[in-house]
Amino acid sequence: MPEPVDAVEMQAALLRLRRTSGLPVVFGGLLSDARHARIAELNGAQTSALRGLVISAGSGLGGKAIALSRPCAVTDYAFSRHISHEYDAAVAAEGLRSVVAVPVVVRRAVRGVLYGALRTPVTLGDRTFDAMVAAARDVEQSLAVRDEVRQLLAAGRAQVTDPDAAPGAWEDVREAHRELRALVPRVVDPALRDELLEVCGRLASAAGPKVPAAREVRLAPRELDVVACVAAGATNAAAAQRLGLRPETVKGYLRSAMRKLGAHTRLEAVVAARRAGLLP
Repeated sequence: MPEPVDAVEMQAALLRLRRTSGLPVVFGGLLSDARHARIAELNGAQTSALRGLVISAGSGLGGKAIALSRPCAVTDYAFSRHISHEYDAAVAAEGLRSVVAVPVVVRRAVRGVLYGALRTPVTLGDRTFDAMVAAARDVEQSLAVRDEVRQLLAAGRAQVTDPDAAPGAWEDVREAHRELRALVPRVVDPALRDELLEVCGRLASAAGPKVPAAREVRLAPRELDVVACVAAGATNAAAAQRLGLRPETVKGYLRSAMRKLGAHTRLEAVVAARRAGLLP
């Protein structure tokens, strides 16, 4: 079953979709297994007829989109000859006529389906299709980030538990820390973001107690992200690409971090950050 936090991405995508497309009704859900999606999120619906509906691959419009892994649309749902009609009662109860369904595909696997609908039988235009596809891409990217976060969290916890398990283990710790730090700004769910930061902190302190300093050093999150990239040997341009920032912005964060760390070179900044327990 999809985890409750996964609904955050779906809710946000549907809200943006309704605003950008002008569609009065949008809804969708994630797959609970390879062949079934449950409609869990609705925006603009006037009844609860669609909520909780389980869509099977190949059945109805959404099931067709899941099975074919591509967008599908009908001008008048109840009279369409191109879909099966298992869900006509729920669709009619909501008064939907023109409907489009777009699958959410992550790494070639269908993970969910988004719907947009009108209560009049008209042909949906390119603007509507473009908005639907863009919304599906938003969900796809969010789910892909979440998948990557879960994998890195598991790897990070393993490194914290046994950092000396294999040769080069500390490089693995440092790489996991860098990747997790880079993902933090892309995570919209607060609980998952906090979990990420907590594991980052544990990875940073895994090397042992920090060296006592005259004063405690505190870096802003983005300053620490940049220093972590520098520790990996990244140039300002490479760090900017990795973090989704401009090179000039990266340069500013690095300059600020170096000032706080009392460093005069990039290498000194990395060494000082590790001594302060900010990097593994």
